[in-house]
Amino acid sequence: MRPVLFARHRVPPPRLLRIPTSPSLTTTTTTALTALPLQTTLPSSSALSRFHQLRLQSTSTSPQQQQQTFTSRHSLPVLNCSVHHQLPFHASITRTRKDTSTASHITSTATRAFSQTTGNSNSSSSSYGDASSYSANMNGTSPVARSKRKEPPQYSSDGRLAKHHRTNGDIDMSSADANTPTEDFDGHYEEEPRHVLPLAPGADTAEWQATIENVVRNVVSIRFCQTCSFDTDPALTSEATGFVVDAERGYILTNRHVVGSGPFWGYCIFDNHEEVDAYPVYRDPVHDFGILKFDPKAIKYMPVAALPLRPDLARVGIEIRVVGNDAGEKLSILSGVISRLDRNAPEYGDGYSDFNTCYYQASAAASGGSSGSPVVNKDGFAVALQAGGRADGASTDYFLPLDRPLRALKCLQEGKPITRGDIQCQFVLKPFDECRRLGLTPEWEAQVRKAFPKETNMLVAEIILPEGPSHKKLEEGDVLIKVNGKLLTQFIPLEETLDSSVGQTVKLMLLRGGEEVEVEIEVGDLHQITPDRFVSVSGGSFHNLSYQQARLYGVACKGVYVCEAGGSFRFDNNENGWIIQSIDQKETPDLDTFIEVMKGIPDKARVVITYKHLRDMHTLHTTVIYVDRHWAKKMKLAVRNDKTGLWDFSNLSDALPAVAPVPRKASFIQLENTSHPAVADLVKSFVHVSVTMPVKLDGFPKNRKWGMGLVIDAEKGLVIISRAIVPYDLCDITITIADSIVVEGKVVFLHPLQNYAVIQYDPKLVDAPVRSAKLSSEMISQGASTYFIGYNRIGRIVHTATTVTEMFAVTIPANSGAPRYRAVNVDAITVDTNLSGQCGSGVLVAQDGTVQALWLTYLGERNPSSHRDEEYHLGLATPTLLPVISQLQQGITPKLRLLSCEFRAIQMSQARIMGVSEEWIQKVSLVNTAHHQLFLVTKRTYERNEPAGDHLKEGDILLTLNNQLITKISELDVMYSHDYLDAVIVRNTKELHIKLPTVAADDAETDHAISFCGAILHRPHLAVRQQISKLFSEVYVSARTRGSPAYQYGLAPTNFVTHVNGKRTPDLKSFLDAVVGIPDNTYFRLKCMTFDSVPWVVTMKKNEHYFPTTELIKDPSEPLTGWRRITYEGGKKIEGEGHEGVGVAVLGEDQGEGGEGDVDGCC
Repeated sequence: MRPVLFARHRVPPPRLLRIPTSPSLTTTTTTALTALPLQTTLPSSSALSRFHQLRLQSTSTSPQQQQQTFTSRHSLPVLNCSVHHQLPFHASITRTRKDTSTASHITSTATRAFSQTTGNSNSSSSSYGDASSYSANMNGTSPVARSKRKEPPQYSSDGRLAKHHRTNGDIDMSSADANTPTEDFDGHYEEEPRHVLPLAPGADTAEWQATIENVVRNVVSIRFCQTCSFDTDPALTSEATGFVVDAERGYILTNRHVVGSGPFWGYCIFDNHEEVDAYPVYRDPVHDFGILKFDPKAIKYMPVAALPLRPDLARVGIEIRVVGNDAGEKLSILSGVISRLDRNAPEYGDGYSDFNTCYYQASAAASGGSSGSPVVNKDGFAVALQAGGRADGASTDYFLPLDRPLRALKCLQEGKPITRGDIQCQFVLKPFDECRRLGLTPEWEAQVRKAFPKETNMLVAEIILPEGPSHKKLEEGDVLIKVNGKLLTQFIPLEETLDSSVGQTVKLMLLRGGEEVEVEIEVGDLHQITPDRFVSVSGGSFHNLSYQQARLYGVACKGVYVCEAGGSFRFDNNENGWIIQSIDQKETPDLDTFIEVMKGIPDKARVVITYKHLRDMHTLHTTVIYVDRHWAKKMKLAVRNDKTGLWDFSNLSDALPAVAPVPRKASFIQLENTSHPAVADLVKSFVHVSVTMPVKLDGFPKNRKWGMGLVIDAEKGLVIISRAIVPYDLCDITITIADSIVVEGKVVFLHPLQNYAVIQYDPKLVDAPVRSAKLSSEMISQGASTYFIGYNRIGRIVHTATTVTEMFAVTIPANSGAPRYRAVNVDAITVDTNLSGQCGSGVLVAQDGTVQALWLTYLGERNPSSHRDEEYHLGLATPTLLPVISQLQQGITPKLRLLSCEFRAIQMSQARIMGVSEEWIQKVSLVNTAHHQLFLVTKRTYERNEPAGDHLKEGDILLTLNNQLITKISELDVMYSHDYLDAVIVRNTKELHIKLPTVAADDAETDHAISFCGAILHRPHLAVRQQISKLFSEVYVSARTRGSPAYQYGLAPTNFVTHVNGKRTPDLKSFLDAVVGIPDNTYFRLKCMTFDSVPWVVTMKKNEHYFPTTELIKDPSEPLTGWRRITYEGGKKIEGEGHEGVGVAVLGEDQGEGGEGDVDGCC
């Protein structure tokens, strides 16, 4: 069994957004529940089973990922269950990091909760033995979150965990204590909670006490953001440790996995809690160390001293102390004894790993957040750097030797370049017995043992990269004997030779199967194969493949690596690790060529792209992408600047204008084996609709959806489709007709309640026999025979004769984590065929080809156990659509009126108890023979400008509207066209006649959004107002970006911002006025209110360089997008994109990959 390791570094706290309240049947007893089969307002935990009783078809948005078990420790959040924050997992296979203090507690707690919910008493043991789990971790844990409410545990969806950090500030759906890279582990284990405490007073000698007092003044807590995905590192926020190594110049030594390979933004906190900004001046290309710089003059209240580096004092058996950040709360002082000096570097999985160095081993039980801690001896010298450790319960830690960090520090102090040489070969230490089996002869073994009597290992070639300097000269299994004529058995002298020989030739003598081999190899520059720039275009980010990635997968160190697979480059598979081979039939062997190719591709072009995955370079993938250069018109290059610590942005090119589309000709497929030709012809009314949302609004969990739309007017190009596919109009819509003609679409109408949208394309561009579907004006009934035509998950058409099994008033469960659009007050249809559960788009059609109902996808709640968004597939009868469609066909935009209430059906047994008279009960039985039901007001929607007059209240029973008895949800449609309704209701057992005002649906959709410090803010959308009884502010946090200040400081989705620096911000304008004037890189105060009415204050630091303030305003006059963009930099207003940052405000992965409302980072 291989040891489990973790890297020592931590990720900061989330802020909770809301309590997970299960919707309740407010006036219904348990007995009544069992007697009401039509009751469908359900707690999330039981929604599926209850809907199953109603024959609803529920599917998860990603069925392939449902195989993850609830109790899998590799998808558990790392904070305790009161807050949730998940790292964006950068590698998508095998390993995960684990928190050493809370993961097991969460696992057992979540498992028990799930067992109680599902009745599965064995669930707790379902997945701990996954052999593909992480084992070696870089240490990272979360601090205790200051959340106001508790959320149910949430889970990662794709198994990609970040290595070294514990993510910061997440409140909603994920967690952060996964800070530790792990070494491969092939066994099953359960990790016990491990709480690291400072040594008690008196536990050490006076000498040790004096040493520790001196050391702690040099140790700092590092809190930082890696602002976007780059190389092996995902966008995240975290905390770690470092220590001062040059007090005069302000140098701090920490781990490379803390500094990261990409953009870094952070600060340090000294022992007396003084804070100072810090930025990277060096990160080693291979070894796990980096150097930060701070201004020593900024520390005013304590003397700053440097901790001397003495790698020569590391010895087996010496007593050491590890002084580090204990989960961000205080310094921990851990004792241990060095037991080994010659272990190979731990492998941390599919991200960053150190290699070509030895590590020290000790027993210290370091905790999360301790990455970068100094390992000191009794004399107060740093003898090693804390880096990783076991996470399987054993208190074993791994330290990086300080030889190479000391050399790098001296070069910085002397103003010399830090040369780093390499021959693109990974060596490992192997003991003499194994070397003998590889070909070490007795003669050479004798010479080596004589020269190095204490050594028991030799260096053996492990991985040789294709096309590198060692290719065809070295072979795997070669035993290294000499370098430049000198016997050598350790990494340090080998690296000294290579670092001093960049651009020169070294002579190696090796044993290969017992035969001596001598080769000369040119030493390459490690910095040249370590990317220090990236380009962002069309929502994706790219750089040359790094040596780290090439070594990990054993491929040639060349090619264009997709470090942020977003926007146009969001491939069907969500994994990272793609290498672009060609675009638009042009090969892209390197980043410079890629840039030139992309410069020549106009906006909205569709081009062929080929790509491979690093894990499978044998398979060439080919697809067609839609090049988006209108949401982010600039192609930006970011280049690392080690003098300022920032990445400098420059615009490489603006977008070429789109080529005008031309008419295309196509024909439809023929539907076979149907007995009714009119039904078969309906295939000519279906079109494929793809939707991409560049910015996440309204709590919608995805940024890309597709489905089938139904053409309702071929002459005008009108298509009707589910709002689960088209949630809002800040999007790109592509419509494919007859699987051949691709045209653009635009949103013309979004129904606020009934789950459908109407989009439009230009029919002049389509030369195909598209037919307008004929919609029935008669309501389909239960038991009626019909024909089901649907499109399954892979877009294939399926059909069968079937029967309507039920028509009922259904309430889709509200999402407790982050409110988003859901259908309200609708009648649902189910049919007797298994195909209905496989199809999210389709129709129910009569024999003459008349469409009786649409078959739509309804977005539901997020499942607390699978962390997936539930989707329900149900029918919507066509008669309710006709008034809206008629107006659209006449060129009129429908102006709907609404009753601000949510209803659910109750049966007569309840109605009688609640005061409905026998006379009304008799009337109901006569009017609706299929369902004896009335409707109860379960929830009122909060309205900003509610008209004066009588209003429905929660608990009211509705009898009539405008003298019509209401026994079907569809009969509520009368509200859409009336300013006032005459109503008869029962309230508190009394019958009342009232005049109900309706409200306009004009402000139901979001038309103004602000991106600030990585958070997306807009007015509370309709779904929020449906779930809340009071708006605290018109400034609502809808989403946020990983690696941003909003993420780091805990400004979470569903928070309302009420004040900025003590100034009220009741609306977006006042908020914008308040924040634009805040200087960059300075702190400000936000007073917020959680969804659960809990006030709290957060201090944040503004970052305009990576996260400029941006406004998006709906503007129909804007020709390309229908939205206008304004950027604020340095308090100045810029029309369009600014100079800093990359891309649109929030381009990221689907919600399924992370927390509710969270998206992957972008600079």
